[in-house]
Amino acid sequence: MPTILLVEDNEMNRDMLSRRLKRKGYEVLLAIDGQQGIDMCLSVRPDLMLLDMSLPVKDGWQVAREMKASESLQTIPIIALTAHAMADDRQRALLAGCDDYDTKPVDLPRLLGKIEHLLGVTE
Repeated sequence: MPTILLVEDNEMNRDMLSRRLKRKGYEVLLAIDGQQGIDMCLSVRPDLMLLDMSLPVKDGWQVAREMKASESLQTIPIIALTAHAMADDRQRALLAGCDDYDTKPVDLPRLLGKIEHLLGVTE
């Protein structure tokens, strides 16, 4: 069962998305700020990170840049999650090191497709 680290500071978003992912068979770990997300990646090595871009301590942009600069963390796929749906936000997330981008509110079937693609899941 793949492990997903959800880095999200909003309790309602964290609860809703983690419950939905668990129902789909994923093990879900939670972090509430960017630094905690990095620390958990170092200790747990999740298969994928869902990363809110507006976080306390270290924002998602900084987390993505640090992870992709780290030899031990750069292979963990990152999907940026953001309520900011401006035209350049997707490009900005990819340039920061995210492997994909999705908007909030989350469209679960679309997000699951992106997760499965990055994890190499085939039906």
